[in-house]
Amino acid sequence: MNRREFLGNAGMGALGLSAVRQSAVAEAAAGGSGDRPNVLWITCEDISPNLGCYGDAYAVTPNLDRLATQSVRYDNAFAPIGVCAPARSCLITGMYPPSIGTQHMRCQGTLPEHVRCFTEYLRQAGYYCSNNVKTDYNFKHPRSAWDECSRKAHWRKRKKGQPFFSVFNFTSCHESQIRLSEDKYRKRTADFTRAEFHDPAKAPVPPYHPDTPEVRRDWARYHDMITFMDKQVGGILRQLERDGLADDTIVFFYSDHGAGMPRSKRWLYDSSLRVPLLIRLPAKFRHLAPGKPGTSTDRLVSFVDFGPTALSLAGVTIPSHMQGKAFLGERAARPREYVYGYRDRMDERYDMLRCVRDKRYKYIRNYMPHLPWFHHQHIAYMYQMPTMRVWQRLADEGKLTGPPARFMQMTKPPEELYDTQADPWEVDNLAGDPKHRDALKRMRRAHLAWMKDIHDLGLLPEADLRTRFGHKPPYEAVRQDPSLYPQQRIHDAAGLATRMDASAVPKLIVLLSDADAAVRYWGALGLVALDDKAKPAADTLSKATKDPSPNVRLVAAEALCQLGGVEQALPVVIDGLEHDNEWVRLQAANILDRLEDQARPALPQIKHARKQADKYVARVLDHVLADLAR
Repeated sequence: MNRREFLGNAGMGALGLSAVRQSAVAEAAAGGSGDRPNVLWITCEDISPNLGCYGDAYAVTPNLDRLATQSVRYDNAFAPIGVCAPARSCLITGMYPPSIGTQHMRCQGTLPEHVRCFTEYLRQAGYYCSNNVKTDYNFKHPRSAWDECSRKAHWRKRKKGQPFFSVFNFTSCHESQIRLSEDKYRKRTADFTRAEFHDPAKAPVPPYHPDTPEVRRDWARYHDMITFMDKQVGGILRQLERDGLADDTIVFFYSDHGAGMPRSKRWLYDSSLRVPLLIRLPAKFRHLAPGKPGTSTDRLVSFVDFGPTALSLAGVTIPSHMQGKAFLGERAARPREYVYGYRDRMDERYDMLRCVRDKRYKYIRNYMPHLPWFHHQHIAYMYQMPTMRVWQRLADEGKLTGPPARFMQMTKPPEELYDTQADPWEVDNLAGDPKHRDALKRMRRAHLAWMKDIHDLGLLPEADLRTRFGHKPPYEAVRQDPSLYPQQRIHDAAGLATRMDASAVPKLIVLLSDADAAVRYWGALGLVALDDKAKPAADTLSKATKDPSPNVRLVAAEALCQLGGVEQALPVVIDGLEHDNEWVRLQAANILDRLEDQARPALPQIKHARKQADKYVARVLDHVLADLAR
């Protein structure tokens, strides 16, 4: 048992004095233990605000619509990323995952000792904390996070009179449920009335999707699953009423991110990040509400704020390391001006995006603009969706126009800017529009300031992130010794690399001789992005294929292949498949996929590597082998 686990398990004793003090603080703030609110989080998965109470006329959500009449509806609530695990990492810590190294999908980050699940502070203050049932935090959470975490966890197991914080998470509208088999779908909807089914012919298809029967069917199923989830929410609310607890319990309802449909989930558009959020405060706590029941607020709130808000409502001191700000309770902060988002590795595919949004504009920075939205970002799980498959087929057949065609292009713009009021679907990129130049500069500055403020670790290749700091948690290491992570130099290199400007080649060549491997990595990546325009760097790239850093070697090899040096560079990529670091192996597999037919000479080695590959590498190599078999 390591020190963190020991403190987690023994903490109720070792931190006993702290618990008493916290409890006393909570009781003093709320007027005694009997007046402390219970807090119930009812969460679901993979939905945008597609509820009747948000004005969606296609929705059938009577229970949530009724809850909305008793709640304040948040119209600007945002997840920081459009996928579950990194979003939940943010929720449970009140910190941005790129600052603690938990931003990659299904990774295992290492947290410093002082960064704890916010529920641990609630437990210290005397709350009974139950979670039913999903965790998925991208780190091994300590047992002290919950009194019970299971499919049977419930507030009913608390001691008599004990305040509770309980989570019920419904997976019934998850992406995977949209593509249920017909048998499972019929069983799921067996008790639906005719009026509760959604007619695909009437499904509202967003302008970025091709309008096909498959797409309409998926959107109808998506709404059917929301209706099913709505019934589950009604069941939990009825339990609360039957237990006589509704008048003492603050209820949150929200989704873990936006719609589980392609171009929504996993990206940084509002269709991926904007979530429904309803908060019901009973009469005795209504003085804490931002409005009367049945009203709405346009206040910007982010998942990073949810943990601090739960502590504030319970009267518990918010730890200073938390990066979120409470938006309710006695410790509520001033409204924020911006919310922020991030994307790094998503399952088996690498990319890096950051975003910032205010109440009007959304700015997205693509740090790997040479990569497409889809195709060579072929995430096997995502391509199980019928919408994704028909969209790709139409792209391959050259039958797309407008926004659906744009998102099948082979590169992305370095910057995107959207006026979300005039263009809520975010299909008209204003980054090059002189009329919005001031907004672009302001949002760009806000994004850079945020990355610097949180010490964004996404600038490191994942393999480097997991090894650069030894056994020390990255969050701690970069603050104790800034020389371990020369953030400004690395960010300057990334900025140069993502300009897609051929005039930058001489400067990118200089980066390849930098003392820091991450700077050299971005120098090589910038040359990859320039494709054959990087020809003056051929000799330097050739030398870089022998770099001490495997990440630099691999990216230099990819750039050299693009310049015709396949014979020299391809063996470097194949060697990467044998590396002892799983993230180096995954990087190598992704490069092979992008090399397409240039990888054919290594077909025997690729087949051999596939036999012993772990999950993510296997998925990519399956795609490589399928392409080479055509």
